[in-house]
Formats: sequence, C-alpha cells, structure tokens
Amino acid sequence: MKAARSLYMKIVASGTVAMTVVMFCVFSIYWGALWKLPAHTLQGWVVDFDGSTVGNAIVRGLVSSSSKVTWTERPSSEFSSVEEIANLVVEQKTWIAVVVNSNATTALQYAVSSVNSSYDGSEAITVYAVEARNENAYRSLIRPSVQTTLAAISQAFAQSFLQQVGSSSSSVLASISTTAPQVLTEPIGYTINNLRPFDIPVASAITFVGLIYVLVLSFFIVNFCAAARELSGLEKSLTTGSLIRVRISSSFIAYFSLSLFYSLLSRAFQVNFSRVLGPAGFLVFWMANFVGMLAVGLALEAMMTLMTLRFVAFFMIFWIIINVSVCFMPIDVLPHLYRYGYAFPFYNLSCAVRTIIFGTKNQLGMQFGILIAWTAISMITIPLFQWLMRRKTVARWRAQEAEVKA
Repeated sequence: MKAARSLYMKIVASGTVAMTVVMFCVFSIYWGALWKLPAHTLQGWVVDFDGSTVGNAIVRGLVSSSSKVTWTERPSSEFSSVEEIANLVVEQKTWIAVVVNSNATTALQYAVSSVNSSYDGSEAITVYAVEARNENAYRSLIRPSVQTTLAAISQAFAQSFLQQVGSSSSSVLASISTTAPQVLTEPIGYTINNLRPFDIPVASAITFVGLIYVLVLSFFIVNFCAAARELSGLEKSLTTGSLIRVRISSSFIAYFSLSLFYSLLSRAFQVNFSRVLGPAGFLVFWMANFVGMLAVGLALEAMMTLMTLRFVAFFMIFWIIINVSVCFMPIDVLPHLYRYGYAFPFYNLSCAVRTIIFGTKNQLGMQFGILIAWTAISMITIPLFQWLMRRKTVARWRAQEAEVKA
C-alpha cells in the first residue's frame, strides 16, 4: 500500500503540474485575444453625396473623431450609386459606411424657408453595416461607436444651426419652433441600415459555441475508433497499410453520418437554410460540417498516434483554444499574431455558415478549400505517423516475444 500510495500521489501531482503548464501556455492564447480589445480599429468609409454644409460637417466630424472605427473619406465620384456602396459593405470591402445623402443641405434649407412640419432629419445620413459578419463586433464596437460619434456631430451641428437661424430672423425662428421644432432640435440625423441582420438567435450555437462541439464530437469518434481497434485486436493483427486504411475510412464514414445528424439538429430548431442558397442550402451546410469535422477530427487522429490515447487530450485543448480564439471577435481588431486564424478550420467554418444562413460575402469556395487542405494534411500525416509508431511497436512486440521464449 505504501508503494501504491506513492505511485498514486506521483501520478496525480504530475498530472496537476502538467495541466497547470497547459493552462498558462494554451489558455493565454484566448486570454490574449480579449486582453486589449480592440487592439486595432475597424475600417469605415464616409461618402458625401451632398457636397455642401451638411456633408462637410459630417465628413469633418467623422474623419477627425477618435473611436473604435477609423474613418476614411471616399469621394462620391468613385461610386455610381448608394446601392453600390451597400453592396461593397456586404462584400466586406469595409466594415461600415456612412453616406451623406444627396441634397441633404438643400432639404434642410427648404424645411427652414417653408417651415416644413414633416421634415425628417434622419433622412440626411444613412449608415450601412452587416451585423451577420460578426454580431459581437457590430453590437459592441460598430453600432455604439457610430451612434456616439454621429450623435455628438449632430448635436454640435444643431447648436450652430440654431444660432444661424436665430441671427437671421427671430420671426422665422419663432414660426419654426412652433410648427416644425424638429428642424431646430434635430436638423440632421441618421438611419442605420443593417444589410444582413443576425436575426436567427439559435445561429449563435452554430457559428461559435457549436464549433467547439464539432471538435468535441470528433474527439469522441477518435476515442471510440481507437478503443474499437484495441478491443477487436485489429491494432495488432492488421498490416500497417490495412490499419491506415481502416483508420481513415472509419473516420470518413463516422463523420459523414455524425455531421448529418448535427446539421439536422439545427434544422429541428427551425434554422432557415434556404433563404440564401435555396433548397441546396441545407446540403451545403451539411457538407460544410462534414469537411469541418474532417479538418479538426483527422488532426486529432494523427496526433493521437504520436501522443497516444493518454496524452492526446492535451493536444485537443490546444486545438480548441487556438481555433476558438479567432472566432469571437473580428481578426481585424485582434493583435496581428492572431492573423493565423484566416487559415484555421473554425474561422472558415464559421464564415461559411454565416454565408449559408445570412448571405454574407460568398467565399464558400475558398473556405471549403481551406478545410479540405487541412484534411489533406492529415491524410499525409496519419500514414506517416502510423508507419513510424508501428515500427517502434513491432520492435517492442518482438523484444517481448524474445523474452518469453528465453
């Protein structure tokens, strides 16, 4: 019992120390992603189709402001219409675009001269953004930033405009304050046009938390397949080539079936997959989950060969953290270190799902290509690792048989 207690305490202590090291080394990746958020600002456009007093005030106020969005003035001559700007926002050329609509100054001046009681200052400015591109960035960075900045600019403009109207004619000022007070209190305002709203709350389970579940499910498949090979005796009885084929084919079959039921789970909670890609939407979603499971699962399968079933969980923790760190907020606002995320499975799977469900920028070809590339890498490393480890295992078996015979 003394020897047993000593061995028990040694294993528990070494395991605790190992987890402590993993915690500080691996968890720091995720903590670092959120430590100084945002580490960089998002890019925004301001386009002036007015070309007069209102437009100049908005452009000057936004460009000189300091917020979580860096504003760049884009000449209106570069665009054929406001619709083109909206399309470019959807195509992710910029995170947000503030457009000063044409004749905004003229409409304000006419409202003063005619004492227009139906004047609406919010028609002067239109803000275009895409919430579905990253709902967390939209809600915590983009929308609060533009609301705060435009509110300050509008208030300063209203004060200046009130003084201007009052100094020109007190009778006009009295008439406007009685008939159309909004002309004085809110001469300019804005309307936010959310081009792709994140209007399916359950989709959060697919685009972020669900990605972790995909990897966890893949890890269970890796464990089940390893246990099945061991208990059935295939691990020892098959040749190296046959064992490699069994491992790869088993993973493909298991992930094909599991990804279908994972996709049906979202379908059961009435996620609409057909409003962007039509009837093919669900099939594309299923295939995205399938290649996503292959990308993360086969990497676990490969590393289990080197690290064995006892230690592969350490790699799984690293694999989860390094992937999930680049999915919560846009990579644009994270430290430059996290730009690796553009080439990692979780980020591309999340972007693909957003395209399928919400109609964000369609880069499905590139995203599927990256996921398939990860699968191809594992298809190379699994045979290589299996061949290397099998040589060591066979040598150990032969040594044990020699000892028994001796």
